[in-house]
Amino acid sequence: MELDFHKNPALLVKVIDAMADGVFTVDMAGRFASWSAGAERITGWKREELIGKPAATLEGPGCRGFGKIAELLAAPGGAEGINDEECRIVSKDGRPLHLLGNLRLLRDESAQVRGAVGTFADLSAWIVQQSSAPAPERTGQAHYAGLVGRSKPMLEVLRRIDLAAQSDVSTLVRGESGTGKELVARAIHELSGRKSAPFVAINVAAVPESLLESELFGHVRGAFTGAVRDHKGVFEQAHNGTLLLDEIGELPVGLQAKLLRVLQERRVRPVGSASEVEVDVRLVCATHRDLKQRIEQGAFREDFYYRVRVFEIELPPLRERRIDIPLLAQHFIDELAPRYKKSVRALTREALECLVEAPWPGNVRELRNAIEHALVLASGDKLALLDLPSEVREARDGSSARFNGPALAPEQSAERASIVSTLQRTRWNRTLAAQALGVSRMTLWKKMKRYGLIESSSVESGGS
Repeated sequence: MELDFHKNPALLVKVIDAMADGVFTVDMAGRFASWSAGAERITGWKREELIGKPAATLEGPGCRGFGKIAELLAAPGGAEGINDEECRIVSKDGRPLHLLGNLRLLRDESAQVRGAVGTFADLSAWIVQQSSAPAPERTGQAHYAGLVGRSKPMLEVLRRIDLAAQSDVSTLVRGESGTGKELVARAIHELSGRKSAPFVAINVAAVPESLLESELFGHVRGAFTGAVRDHKGVFEQAHNGTLLLDEIGELPVGLQAKLLRVLQERRVRPVGSASEVEVDVRLVCATHRDLKQRIEQGAFREDFYYRVRVFEIELPPLRERRIDIPLLAQHFIDELAPRYKKSVRALTREALECLVEAPWPGNVRELRNAIEHALVLASGDKLALLDLPSEVREARDGSSARFNGPALAPEQSAERASIVSTLQRTRWNRTLAAQALGVSRMTLWKKMKRYGLIESSSVESGGS
């Protein structure tokens, strides 16, 4: 087949249609001129339904994004397009879709703008919300941030969640305290074919060892002192659904052997019972421990390790995805402000700057607590620096050293902090940092130059 796209334009169309992302073009009036197969798959809208219609056709109440295209074309100025902008549109079946899009102006030989080409990816699976149990003092349900972010590490987490949800493989979720391991397990459950069945979670480190076997496998009446009635263990409770065993690294070795047998035979024997019970459970385990190190210490069985770690998802600490902090902070404000009857809608620049510079040893959970603390103190429509907990204000780690150039937008400030943090982690090796950030070395160099980091990198690494 001829691979010259100039001679074979139909082949270019086939390549574009094979892309997972949506691709489209618009004319100078902001009307759709083309609409790829990927765009059809994501939105449900067919090309014949959109060609010739204004891009704003896809926008509904509260949706904004495609409508900007006509404005950009009408007054291009010095702008060349739109980079990584989130927007909402309405799918063909009426659902709101969250997209991440890019747009580039198309110019002819004389540099005159003739239209634009855009691409977009589906963000809907990137932000997973899970309802918590109703708070005792309220009748409604509180919604908290599930998994929010568009940094490279979080996109990889979300991609792996999607893969895990498509099968029943035993999955191990690793990450520091507060990174959201249970949320990952819930997301896997909600995206899987088991979502209508129970999701059951147990922290094995929080249960006394003498009671742990009973909590896992259940017991019959009279099995031991205090067993006044039959009790179903978490395996039976999660039948046909998903079971999360949190802090699996703390499970006693003896119970690891019994649990291994359960996973192999899909049967549990309640304590004190002479018979076994069939169970069908999808297992997700979570830990902050290095399980290979636990194996070397003799505290974790190697065969059990390979049985629970068929598929692995590692959650990055918040300090390694600082670019997500503005998104997370805003998400927590939107969630918590109504609870405290506050009119807060955003953070001041100083407060956000403090958040992206803090070390966050407690990760996302600590960030949420900091926003909740600030909301209690807030008196205006923005969270101010002094509203934040003193320990957050005093613990700024300098990873986003002061920028002496023009004032940065919140997203730019977070991006700069993320770049500095990654450079420090890689000892200012630009090649490794670019790989970690998911950009080319040249793109990283341009961003470093824009944010005044070239001089400091030369000092740190000799300009490597």
